[in-house]
Formats: sequence, structure tokens, C-alpha cells
Amino acid sequence: MRPIEPHLNFPPELLLQAQGIRAAIFDVDGVLTDGRIYIGEQGETFKAFNTLDGHGMKLLAAAGIEPVVITGRDSPAVRRRIADLGLKHARYGVHDKLAAARALMEQLGIDWAQLAAIGDDWPDLPLLARAGFSCAPANAHVEARAAAHYVTTATGGQGAAREFCDLLLVAQGRYAELLQGHLQTLDDGRQGGSA
Repeated sequence: MRPIEPHLNFPPELLLQAQGIRAAIFDVDGVLTDGRIYIGEQGETFKAFNTLDGHGMKLLAAAGIEPVVITGRDSPAVRRRIADLGLKHARYGVHDKLAAARALMEQLGIDWAQLAAIGDDWPDLPLLARAGFSCAPANAHVEARAAAHYVTTATGGQGAAREFCDLLLVAQGRYAELLQGHLQTLDDGRQGGSA
């Protein structure tokens, strides 16, 4: 088997900014999805999620960075996706994301410097402005992009969350190790299954 070398490359100053992160907050609409909401004739909502993003969140957890979802909407589709990913911390239907983040930080025993956040719109600004490292998808609202330390090349629902995860993994020095581990464990399922 030939080794696979990591091909990701982020600016060193960005990686320094993203070091020491112990938890990462993800918005849902516009970050884990493309922001569109499909509503069926019975009022049910449908959302499309990207498996790249899901696997990135699993990789974060494997590296000791707690993935957290704080979303302003609540739906069975979102709850199902979070459950399928096995995430331990999620808050749904949140109107005050700052209060929800503070409560979770207290529960996890971390401060703002140890927290990363990715969001795409005004309700996410309190988190983006305080987090030790903040990120926005390429198609986020202009104010979210301006508040973020990094704007992804990918758009929401199309790999932006995975790019955020990968950056955090590189900054923590865990990306190459996890990549090589996948070469050894893809056949025996020890990396957590599908995302």
C-alpha cells in the first residue's frame, strides 16, 4: 500500500488562530444545508445534508474536538441527522444562540478561546464575534463573512462544514494521523461508519 500524503494547505497564521480548540459550534440552515427549506403539502420539512460535512464532524469528535449544533429551527429532519451522526450536544429552536453557547460552554468546561463556530447569518454573529476561531461559508451573508476569521471556498451544504472541520484538524495536528488511520481501518468499520 502506498502512503497518501495530505494535500490540504492553509496559511500558517490561520492555523495558529485555530489552535487550542476543544469544541466547535455548527449552525444548520446555510451551513450544514444549502439554506433552502422544502415544505411538503402536509407541512413537513425536508433538508439535504452533505455526507462530507457529517464525516468531518465525526472526525472532529475522534480528535477530541466536541461538535455541537445550535440551530434556530427545529425539525424532525434535523434531529434525525444529528442522531445519525451520534452528536452528544445539540440545541434546537434557539432564539438566543449566545445564551445557548454560554450554557454549553459551562457544561463542557471551556471558554471562548477554546471554542470555534461556523455560521452564515445575523443570528450567528454573537458567536462569530466571540469564538476563538470563527468561520463562514462562501455564500454566507456579508456581515457573517466579515465577522469570520476564515471564509470557506465551499458553500453551505456543499462542503463548507467539512472545510471548517479539516482546518481545525490540521491546526490541532491531527489531520494526517486520521487520514493514515483511514487507510488501515476502512474495511473493518472502526472509523465510525458512514456519515
